[in-house]
Amino acid sequence: MGRHRGQVLECLDRLLAPLRVAGAQGRREDALEKLCLAVGRAAEHAQVAPAHAVARELGDGPDDLALGDAEGVLCQQEIPVETVARAAELAPRFFLNAAPARPGAPDAELTVVNRLELEALGERRGLVCVTLGADGAVLLEDGEEVARVKPPPVKAVDGTAAGDAFTACLVVSLLEGRSREESLHRSSAAGALAASRFGAQTSLPTADEVDALL
Repeated sequence: MGRHRGQVLECLDRLLAPLRVAGAQGRREDALEKLCLAVGRAAEHAQVAPAHAVARELGDGPDDLALGDAEGVLCQQEIPVETVARAAELAPRFFLNAAPARPGAPDAELTVVNRLELEALGERRGLVCVTLGADGAVLLEDGEEVARVKPPPVKAVDGTAAGDAFTACLVVSLLEGRSREESLHRSSAAGALAASRFGAQTSLPTADEVDALL
């Protein structure tokens, strides 16, 4: 892996560039534990490697997660169980997008699931947001509905990053101290905007765009 370090960091630079333009801060080395990277054994033969495996080869493992002064951490479950558990242990506020659903998911302040994932996970403590596709989303606490929203009307062209936009906006809104209902409305708008555009990073809306749609 050592001889591929330059390729890995070059890939990270490309991935992080749009975020830096938007004002996000962060070193490329720190992102190794948070992203899945295309790691080439040769230029014409690329492989997808879990970020924790890449990080271990470069000297850092999931047990050494550096969260800095983060107010909260949002994880999904396409990364190793150990990494999710460690993030939940270290984060001041932990949020989980429980996709794909699997046993042993750690407790979270907020868990985001679809209907099937909710059935697979069973009872969850804290807030649970159930996404309902075109029917919107519902926010539950101890199994009781506390907020519900339908998405704003848009022409959907590509759903690639809609779920990511929805979940990220919901978490950020809660971290900003907004009410649950307002947070859910904003996240629904963010997901709808992302679905109305092509691409992944290029489809993600700004906060101003989300507020303008409401």
